[in-house]
Amino acid sequence: MSFVAKITNLNNREISFEDGEVLESVLKKIENELDYPVYLAKLDNAYRALTHKMSHDCEVEFLDLRNQQAWLVYQNSLILIFIKAVHDVLGKNVLVTVNNSLNKGLYITSNHKFTSEDIDNVKKRMNELVKMNLPIIKEHLTKEGVRKLARKQKLDEAVKLVNSITNIDDVEIYSLDDEVQIFYNLLVPSTSYIKHFEITSYRNGLVLRYPHPANPIEVAPYEEQELLYNAFSEATKWGQLTNINFVCDLNEKIINEDIDDVFLMQEALHEKKIGDIADMIKDKKARVVLICGPSSSGKTTFAKRLCIQLRVNGFKTLYMGTDDYYKELEERIYDENGEPDLESIKAIDTRLFMNNINDLLEGKEVDLPRYDFGSASKKYGERFTKLDKNQIIVIEGIHGMNDELTETIDDSLKFKIYISPFTPISIDHHNRISTTDARLIRRLVRDHKFRNAPAQQTINMWSKVRASEDANIFPYNSKADVFFNSNCIYEYAVLKKYAEPLLKRINRNEKEYAEAQRLLSFLKYFDPIYDDSYIPNNSIIREFIGGSVIVK
Repeated sequence: MSFVAKITNLNNREISFEDGEVLESVLKKIENELDYPVYLAKLDNAYRALTHKMSHDCEVEFLDLRNQQAWLVYQNSLILIFIKAVHDVLGKNVLVTVNNSLNKGLYITSNHKFTSEDIDNVKKRMNELVKMNLPIIKEHLTKEGVRKLARKQKLDEAVKLVNSITNIDDVEIYSLDDEVQIFYNLLVPSTSYIKHFEITSYRNGLVLRYPHPANPIEVAPYEEQELLYNAFSEATKWGQLTNINFVCDLNEKIINEDIDDVFLMQEALHEKKIGDIADMIKDKKARVVLICGPSSSGKTTFAKRLCIQLRVNGFKTLYMGTDDYYKELEERIYDENGEPDLESIKAIDTRLFMNNINDLLEGKEVDLPRYDFGSASKKYGERFTKLDKNQIIVIEGIHGMNDELTETIDDSLKFKIYISPFTPISIDHHNRISTTDARLIRRLVRDHKFRNAPAQQTINMWSKVRASEDANIFPYNSKADVFFNSNCIYEYAVLKKYAEPLLKRINRNEKEYAEAQRLLSFLKYFDPIYDDSYIPNNSIIREFIGGSVIVK
């Protein structure tokens, strides 16, 4: 029996296929007309591997690395090929641990010390595997089957994970020749799809590098990120202090009702770090503190807690945001869709901002503006302000690291802080959880709770948020004096009870369905924390779930 697939990438062109034909075969018919190589498909609003068999008329969108899920498919497929090559070259006893994003790649450590010769041999083997076009085969294992495989692979955390989850009957495994591994995501059909990668020695491990959405066909340029490395190293130490390195460790504490101390320990770690940063500001004799970070990093709670710590150190503070310095309606700039662009630095009246800050530092009284979004204009006469000699200005805004915002302010007076939730917890040694997803889950919950926005709206706008971050925030984070990790190691378990119902309300016929299912697919591995009353009311996570005494 024949069916028709409407290819949305190609103006709904209809391609016929036979019952049981896989998506890959349809892709082969039109791939030369697509912009970039494809690694995944969205079939009737659900993500599907290219090996998925089709059996009815449908709409299909083929996805390249510009899609977050396709990007993850590439990464996970690359990890499997890397593990296979490592085991072929160095033996099955080598354990690979994928830690976090770093230097435009993935930072990997191992129980084996990689020499330069090892790296060359592993890369050579990876290239051989790619040229061999070996199939990557998906199978389902029962929980008992997973236990047996995990024990064989010495993946103790995977055994503990399946033992701690009650709502999962089977788990997907992937085979590449004799290499069998558990993956909690989709992979490509064969090794030939993964053509672009590099391996670089770095610190105590190495970096496995690959293309990024900005250029899907070339490995991203190397970017040294020492501060990010230090932040993730600190996050790892925090995980060790709380005895939580993997999801199974957190689940065990929840099951054993041993989570209250984790709440308190996490807040103590945050409080100590904020106190340390306040001491650094004091030691530098800084007068202007600039706080920057991507969406849903907890900037407001952090900024106000930092103000409290600065007051403990004997300083008065003036808290400001850059939103009050948006340009007037007639000066606005617009994006390619004709909508006001409020994300670019060009939307900010930087000259007025710098003049106001410099006047305050010189002891002058300043009439600070208040931006009225209704009329798209600044209002004056409401905030006449003058600084004391020991007063510090604390400024929150997405352009805090961009020198264009503060170029006329004396550098010796500035202290820059980059904040983001650097997730230290992983599902197992090679299945990590991205920081981007941590922020998206936070925002879903906050937008619904405080802005009455459905999950569909948050998901729909997330790609635009991410594009703004790529343009306006991430390129400048290396200019920070310090990184602050706003992650709460328990947060997925807390956020799950709020986020899961919102995601499950998204219907199959809605375009956000695929992304909702992707988020649900990893949330299911967390046991929920239903009673979050022990979370302190000044916690960063309270900014998203409510009950904060700081953000009201």
